[in-house]
Amino acid sequence: MKLRSLLVLPLLLIGCVGMPEGVEPVKGFELNRYLGKWYEIARLDHSFERGLDKVSAEYSMREDGGVKVLNRGYSEKKSKWQEAEGRAYFVKEPATGFLKVSFFGPFYGSYIVFELDKEDYQYALVSGPDRSYLWLLARTPTIDDALKSSLLAKAKELGFDTDKLIFPVQQ
Repeated sequence: MKLRSLLVLPLLLIGCVGMPEGVEPVKGFELNRYLGKWYEIARLDHSFERGLDKVSAEYSMREDGGVKVLNRGYSEKKSKWQEAEGRAYFVKEPATGFLKVSFFGPFYGSYIVFELDKEDYQYALVSGPDRSYLWLLARTPTIDDALKSSLLAKAKELGFDTDKLIFPVQQ
């Protein structure tokens, strides 16, 4: 029984770093250009962000070569900031926008950058292991409506339920 548990656990952990069918991580990804602060323009709902506005993610290098992830948001209901610190590592080569991220223990989830402003690194579309995870991130708290519509159309085309997106207040 113990042996079976030891064999199943790695499969469960690996299963969390999957990729939705048809979603491809960007190639030519440059981590150093991606580091820094990003604002959440839109997201699909999940309990770990529920009720939060002024949401941002800040990425910086860790001493072990990984990426420190600091997610932050404000709960109006609780009148306080909430934050979570995690770590991320590349799943494949560093030039591919496919990382695994963990906020607790040995459990990792996919972080797939599948659309990116490669010229200026000003916006990104990010998925998790399935289509129930989607984030539209930008370097500024707001983006042009035409750009937002274009990015959300791409996400919808890939099968994400963009009708259920939440647009957190950033101001």
